Order: sequence, then C-alpha cells, then structure tokens
Amino acid sequence: MSRNDRLSSLEETLLQLLSIHPEKKIHQNELQETLEMYSKKEYKRLQKALTSLSNKQRVRIHQGWVRLNRDHSVMEGRIEFNQRGTGFVIVEGLDEDLRVHASDAGLALAGDRVAVKVLKSKKQARNPKAKVVDVLERGSSFYVGTLRKTESDTYLIESDRKSANVDFFVKKEDLNGAQEGEKVTFNLENWVHRQALPQAKILSRLGKSGTNDANMLSILAENGLIADFPSQVEAEADAIPLTIEQSVIDQRIDFRNKTVFTIDPVDAKDFDDALSIEELENGHLRLGVHIADVTHYVQSGSALDEEAHKRATSIYLVDRVIPMLPERLSNGVCSLRPKEEKLCYSCFMEVNLKAELVRYEIKETVIHSDHRFTYEQAQEILDGNDHFLSKEVNLVGELAKKLLKKRFKEGAIDFDTPEPRFVLNDKGEPEKVILKKRLFAHRLIEECMLLANRTVAEHVQHLRDQTKKDAFPFFYRIHDRPDEKKLADVLEQVRPLGISFQMEELAKPASINQLLERVKGTPMEYIVNGLTLRAMAKAVYSPDNLGHFGLGFHHYAHFTSPIRRYPDVIVHRLLKAYAQNKKIYELNQLRKEGEHCSMREKVAVDAERDSIKLKQVEYLSKHVGEEFSGVISGVMERGIFVTLDDVFCEGMIRVGDLKGDYFHYEPRSHALIGRRSGARYQLGDAITVKVDAVNPEKRQIDFVPVGRNKSTRS
Repeated sequence: MSRNDRLSSLEETLLQLLSIHPEKKIHQNELQETLEMYSKKEYKRLQKALTSLSNKQRVRIHQGWVRLNRDHSVMEGRIEFNQRGTGFVIVEGLDEDLRVHASDAGLALAGDRVAVKVLKSKKQARNPKAKVVDVLERGSSFYVGTLRKTESDTYLIESDRKSANVDFFVKKEDLNGAQEGEKVTFNLENWVHRQALPQAKILSRLGKSGTNDANMLSILAENGLIADFPSQVEAEADAIPLTIEQSVIDQRIDFRNKTVFTIDPVDAKDFDDALSIEELENGHLRLGVHIADVTHYVQSGSALDEEAHKRATSIYLVDRVIPMLPERLSNGVCSLRPKEEKLCYSCFMEVNLKAELVRYEIKETVIHSDHRFTYEQAQEILDGNDHFLSKEVNLVGELAKKLLKKRFKEGAIDFDTPEPRFVLNDKGEPEKVILKKRLFAHRLIEECMLLANRTVAEHVQHLRDQTKKDAFPFFYRIHDRPDEKKLADVLEQVRPLGISFQMEELAKPASINQLLERVKGTPMEYIVNGLTLRAMAKAVYSPDNLGHFGLGFHHYAHFTSPIRRYPDVIVHRLLKAYAQNKKIYELNQLRKEGEHCSMREKVAVDAERDSIKLKQVEYLSKHVGEEFSGVISGVMERGIFVTLDDVFCEGMIRVGDLKGDYFHYEPRSHALIGRRSGARYQLGDAITVKVDAVNPEKRQIDFVPVGRNKSTRS
C-alpha cells in the first residue's frame, strides 16, 4: 500500500470515528489514544490526515479539538459532465442538480463521488453553483480513449467523452505496446492540479480507432465493462461436467418423458426457458415453465458467482453478446438445448378456462427438450402449419391470448415500440436497417414468463403473510407510478398534435393505453411511445414491494432468466432456501443487491443503446448528402431532433442551419418559430432532411432541412 493510500485510509477511519457522535467534538489526544498512534511517525501521520481533512472541509479543528464539518453547504453526490465541460452533481434529496464550472471541478472525473461546497450567488439560478472540494471515490477503475503522438514526440490520450472529461498524457514506458491511433483502456496514475494533464498508464489495446471491434470494445470500456472473464472464472466453468450424476436426478422430479420445447430468437444460444403443457380431465391446462437451474452449478461465494454478481446481466450489443456467465455455462451446461438432459427449476401452473391461476407447484426437475423452435417457426404453426408439436404450441398460444386479454383488462400498459435491426456484412458494417418484426410468438413466450414470474412472487408473498414478513424477505421487480410532472410534460407536448387528456385521466393505465392506441401506425407512434416511456418510473429491483404499475401486478419478480440476469439467481436461491425454511439474505442485504443490480442493468441498457447509435451513425456515414423523410422528435433552443422514417436514426438540425429567419424557442408549444415569417418547426411535424455530417467517435448525426416542413397532425 502506498503512502498516499495509507493516508487516505486513515482519513476514512477518522471520519468513521467522528461520525459515531457527529455533534460532539473530540480532542486530538483522544483520537491518538483510540487509534493507538503513539510513535512520532504515527503522530505525524495523524496530524497530516487531520490537516488534509480540514483542507477538504470535512472536519473543523480548533485548539486541538476536532469535529465533523456539519456545514450544510457541503454535500456529496455523483458528478457528470456535459460536452462543454460543465459538471452537474446529483445529490440525493435535492430537486435540482448542482452546477460546477470547469474551473471549479478540481480533480474530479465523470462518475466520481465528490464532496462539493455550494457557492453563494446573488441570482436564484435553476441549478445552484458548487465547487468540488474532495474526490471521495473514483467512478471508474479504468478509462478509454485514442492514443495520439504530438509533434514534440510525446503521447496523449484523447478520452472518449463518455469515459472521461479530460485528456491524459502517457510516458513512453507506460505505453504497453500501444501504437498511435489505437483505442486503448488506461488508468489514472497521477494528477496534481486541474491545470495540468493527468498521467495515464495504458492497460490494454482495443484495436485501430474506427474499426468495428475497436468501436464495440470502446463502448464496453466507456461503460466500465470488460468482455473477457478472469482465468480463475474460466477454470471453474471448465471444471463443471456436462453430464448429470444419477444421484442428482434421483432428488428431482423426472420430467424427461414429458413433451418439452423451447422458442427463442434464430441466433440464440443461451436457452433459459422451456415450456410444457397438458390438458387436465377437469378442462384446465397445466402449464410448465422450466428454467435453467443455474444455482445448482454456480455456488454462492465462488469465483463464478462473484463475477456473475459483478456483471449482474448479459449485454446484447448489435453484433455480439457479452454474457454474464462464461460460454461453457451460458451456451452449454445450463442452456436448455434440444435432445439433452438438463437441470431445471420449474413452475407448474394449473389455469382454468378464464385464464385464472387455480394451483401451482415450484419444483426442481430434470427435463429433456424435444425440439427447439425459432419465433418464426412457432409463428408458422400458430398460423396453421402442421408439426408434430402443433397441438402443444397451439394450446400455449390459446392460453397466451387469454392471459394477454386478462392482463390488459386488469390494468397493464401495452408498450410495443418498434426497434431497428441491422443487417451487417462480414466486417460488422451495417448494410441495411429494418424493423424487428413483432410476432404473436413473441407475445406467447412473454405471457408464459410473466405468469411464472408473478406466480413465484405471489408464492413468497403468501409465505410472508402467514408469518413474520422479516423471516422471508424477497427480491421483487418493482415499477412505481409515473411522475406527475413528467406526465404533465407529455400532455403539453402531445396537445399541439390534437391529443388531449386530463391529468388525472392520463395517470391511469387505461388512458395511457388509449394514448398509445391513438398514435399506433402513425408517424407519431415512435415519438409518443418514447415520450411516455420517459415519463414512466424506471423498473428496479428491491425487497420493498411497490407492485409493478406497467404490468398491473401487485407482486412480481424475475425468475425466468438466471443465465443472463443475476436477480433471477438471487430469486432462485431465496425460493430454494424458503422451501427448506431457511433465511439466507437479510433485508438490508437485498436492498444493497437491488441497488447494485438496478445500476448494472442501467449500464447494460446504456451500452446497448450506444451500440445501436453507433451502427446508425455508421450506416448514415455512407449516405452523407442524401435526403430522407422524417418526423420532428424533439425541440429545444439550440435546434430540433429528427427521427428518420425508414431507419429510425435520430439526428439534429442546429438552429443556425434553419435559414431565412431568426428562430426562437416557444416552450409552451414545443416549437421553434420564425420571428419574421412565423414559420414553425414543431414536435410531430413531418420534414425532409439531408444528412450533413456524421461523427462516429461522438456518435453524432447532423441534418440540414430540405424544403418546407408539413404537419402530420390531423
């Protein structure tokens, strides 16, 4: 441990001691005795640590007495930076983020947890000004950028702006073999002053900047993700046998002689779930949802488990999957491949003719999948094609229709947003953009998984209702009611489109569905769906059950995808423990797990969106100067956002490129209006644009308008 690290550790210890009684002051001598720092060297360390904390405004020292600085103008939070270098600190409990000028950012980097002092201002600003007084925790252990060689034969790293908000210099001995123009990952070695460049040490080479692999690996690195697994994790995975011992089978329900099948995307390799269905003598259906028993192989506390926990989710980029588990498990041992014996955790649900759950069982099983369907193949059977499993697929299809109808009747919201799909060449370059086709076969699987997820959550809730709830804490997937301010903003934005609702009406699922139905099949569908989704609360993981607003469920959990989601691993462990009347997680542990898994899910979603945006930029880079039709999807003071009709790419027309008039922003109507001509550029207007420029590095698309815009409003 370095001298600086020891000092930092001591500072942390001192803060912990002082925080036991935050109102009390403690003499330095008492701190010395408590920490048993009696030697001259140790006492000198203590004095330096206290001085450092005082300089950082974390403590106050007066005549040998020390106390925590309880000045409410000092706050803690995460800092992020915009393209101009201005920082914004997100402080829990504050309605507005704190704004930090670049000169007041100290040694903070994007994502760092910082202590800031709120600055007094004569003006009442929307975002109060603040100054960084200490970096409490780095937001990332490594960063990503492009290596450049200067004229003076020195090396700089141009940071990807999502990764870091400053550039770095590198000593020749720290290049680690990297060449000029390569994308690299690096860590922060030293940084003495904001006016000086921080020093970096290169960790790995991602490839030549601009290549597909380099770009994709950069997206992962920007989000703090690494594709490769540690050698110890791979070794543990490789040691797991593919065959199942008879002693394990003997302890489970043997379902190998029953008809079981899977339905997945054509390119899927990680098959989490399989289905079975039986007609009972009473006319009911017995649906079996069979889930890969990952927890049988991934033991708590193992290197495999720790890595899976760290990742918390698989990441699906445009051209590759970054799995949560090594491929030997995700695509092999655990994957419910056809004609192979596999261990499962199964939820058997008896459903009556009204699609109501009558009874259920949750059991450890062993299965033998009879067939693997793609969604397209399953849809062909639903459309009337014959197959040796036609009866089973159609039975599940009829049940799914009833479940879907019942769910919407009970208050579920129908978000069915179209998504772009890229046709790539062998270099990973996009040659074509098409819409992902949404089939009823997709709905079929979704409804079966939703029913299983709901059933296991209600099962545990029943246990909790029968005994002390603390004895059976659970890990729910929750979705709070929408934010009323955000909903009001949606109302404002859609009103000029001829769509009107009362606020109290729109807050109801039925009204939200009505809004989405009104724009379905119109140019506004993509935009209104996006606006409404952004107004909704984010679904998260938590032991504190709030229900799931979007699905209309009082109890809901994630049970069906343990190969690619760590929350499902937690749920499996909880269910198995409770079957033995054991408690393996404390409530506060699950709260921390919820925060971690929700955060990792957000990171994964951001990476996936970044990869889509990258491919959109790459696609349009071959069409610079060409014209496209689109719809205005956003309006702000500095310009308008346009989403292209055919390729669903969003780019910006800067206000300076709107020629012939001076355009000002009208917030009430969400429009840019020409002061002289009265010409309007408004949300929902159809418009023809020309691709003016693209920047793959920044993943930006610039448009210029062509001709006059015309209204899409009825």
